[in-house]
Amino acid sequence: MSAASWQLIEDQFLCSICLDVFTDPVTIPCGHNFCKACITQHWNINVPYHCPNCKKSFSTRPELQVNTFISEMVAQFRQSAQQKASSSSSEQQAAKPGEVPCDGCTGTKLKALKSCQVCLESYCETHLEPHLTRPGLKRHQLIDPVENLEGRMCTKHDKLLELFCKTDQMCVCMLCTYSDHKNHDVVSLEEEYEGKKAEMEKTEAKTQQMIQKRQLKIQEIKLSVELSEEDADREIAGGVQVFTALKESVERSQAELIDTIKEKQRKTEKQAEGFIKELEQEICELKKRSTEVEQLSRYEDHLHLLQSLRTLKAAPPTKNWAGVRVSPPSYEGTVMRAVNQLEETLSKQMKKLFEVELKRIQQSAVDLTLDPDSAHPNLILSDDGKQVKLGDVKKNLPDNPQRFDYCGIVLAKQSFSSGRFYYEVQVKGKTEWTLGVMRESINRKGLITASPQKGFWMIWLRNENEYSARADPPVRLSLKSRPQKVGVLVDYEEGLVSFYDVDAAALIYSFTGCCFTEKLFPYFSPCLNDGGKNSAPLIISPVNHTE
Repeated sequence: MSAASWQLIEDQFLCSICLDVFTDPVTIPCGHNFCKACITQHWNINVPYHCPNCKKSFSTRPELQVNTFISEMVAQFRQSAQQKASSSSSEQQAAKPGEVPCDGCTGTKLKALKSCQVCLESYCETHLEPHLTRPGLKRHQLIDPVENLEGRMCTKHDKLLELFCKTDQMCVCMLCTYSDHKNHDVVSLEEEYEGKKAEMEKTEAKTQQMIQKRQLKIQEIKLSVELSEEDADREIAGGVQVFTALKESVERSQAELIDTIKEKQRKTEKQAEGFIKELEQEICELKKRSTEVEQLSRYEDHLHLLQSLRTLKAAPPTKNWAGVRVSPPSYEGTVMRAVNQLEETLSKQMKKLFEVELKRIQQSAVDLTLDPDSAHPNLILSDDGKQVKLGDVKKNLPDNPQRFDYCGIVLAKQSFSSGRFYYEVQVKGKTEWTLGVMRESINRKGLITASPQKGFWMIWLRNENEYSARADPPVRLSLKSRPQKVGVLVDYEEGLVSFYDVDAAALIYSFTGCCFTEKLFPYFSPCLNDGGKNSAPLIISPVNHTE
């Protein structure tokens, strides 16, 4: 049966009072049909009696007669409707956990297709049909299926929550706008929904952007870890190679020491064996003569004894052994000489290793220029900003906060607050100088006392050969050679400031465990001229960092 014909039959068998299919249909005198219970209840309330459809009045209450024809037709219609509902139900799916069930299903709850905001119930396809076909139900507002429909009603006025109070940020009904929310900023739910949805879309876009940035940061961190792991593996391999070579040198020196001592012992043993062999030979000759003499001494015949003595061989020549000694070899200094030789070998290897390390450090070289706005008025800077020396005349310069007014100091223009940086300064021909880095916030006026606690990390030369690290307390430095060029390395995150003798490829001193929290500036002081002996400038040198 087509949907149109089905709709036609259903409309013919609807009671105009209950708007449902007839139950016990009866016909009144005007010819209209109603459910027996519906018309009976209607006439129990409404007197005089009249027809609900045509309004015809009756002087007495009509006697109700069952319309057998319509009863039979209704029975057939109900049977067909049940079959259709059964067939439709078999095609629909039962509501799964999390899905809204149909409130009209009595057995297995089917999945609801819509919810009615007037009836406050949800319906599957079959039970939704009256809301799609009956005139009275078509006016009801249908929405996508939701649970807890009661929560969509105003608890105070029992009306649908269809407005939003922006003042109190809550959903309200129409009557609320005349009472508790009077004169408030009220908009429709749809308008607020669109606004909030737009805000959420912006928030979601921003959140996605933040997620992407953090994902990129994760990739960056992972890449850093991978690079760090590669560096660690490379350092381990290099370290193993170096220590293997050192171990082999030590073992080789130890073996040479043992061989030297054993060789001396072998010479001593060989000398002793020669003496013993010679002594044993003399003993053998002496014993033979002793035997001959003993045999002659037994003769009783005087003549025979005397004649036999002439045939007795002369005594064999013997050595005077009184002054012969086998002295143990002297091992004094053997070990020390071996250790000194090993030290020389290790020093050569260490220098080669440090040269390689210095080359790697020089990869962090930066280009510095001196800042004239920070220079003490007595200092003379070169035009290219690479050299500084102390002049005899105090220049008339603006006393800005960046300028040192008491100590002969100048800073670099460049500052650093992360990573590694390295630079080299020529100190050739100078008897005094100070080099290092300092915090940005240091007061540059008046006398300055340098120490790490006060924000200075530096070393200096005084009196031609007195080197010192300005730690707390200061550390006197003993250097094998006098540096002509000093390298300065700073690792901000590692908290490290190291100074190197570039030409000797040697470490001068390191400040470790430093805590850097602000910008660092390279620091230069050529110190006093010392009667012209210290007039040479400090020169920021280009770094030769080629492998």
